[in-house]
Amino acid sequence: MVRSFDDTPVDQQWLDELCATALWAPTAGNAAGVRMHTIGAELVGPYFEVATDEAWRQSARRAEGLQRCGGIVLVTSSPSAYVARYAESDKSSSGLDDESAWPVPYWHTDAAMATMALLLLIEESGWRAALWGNFRHESEIRSWARITDEQLFATVLVGRADGNDVTSSSLGRNVPRRSERVRRVVP
Repeated sequence: MVRSFDDTPVDQQWLDELCATALWAPTAGNAAGVRMHTIGAELVGPYFEVATDEAWRQSARRAEGLQRCGGIVLVTSSPSAYVARYAESDKSSSGLDDESAWPVPYWHTDAAMATMALLLLIEESGWRAALWGNFRHESEIRSWARITDEQLFATVLVGRADGNDVTSSSLGRNVPRRSERVRRVVP
């Protein structure tokens, strides 16, 4: 992840096509309940006005670099699309025709898969991205972007790195090595 961009605008047609490719990711029951909403460089400033507040823009050590991204993707999911799909005759025996019946909300799972595909496609194309979690201002963002009947899963900021990245303090945490987090199951 890159957290400081150089203001190079992203070609929105290219970004739209990349998003469509990313949406080849798995989708439970072929519900197709994940959406990607692209925001061009000209709307990056207005997006940050809605998605943040003045205190964050003034105090966050990454604010300036993030706000120089060249484009944005809002990844959303529609729980109702999954509930409706699993109410259809070929899926109704699953009992997942009610949102509360899902032990794992696959609208989030599918959104995560599509987001990961998008991040990999961006990286492969020579551009860089930052995954910005949906922790605040969701209703304001959805209203601003005219998104209805969907939940905001995450925001992907896209652009060219400027080399002034502010690293995460999380990198200093002592965590188990990746190989230690793999367990072979044996009978």
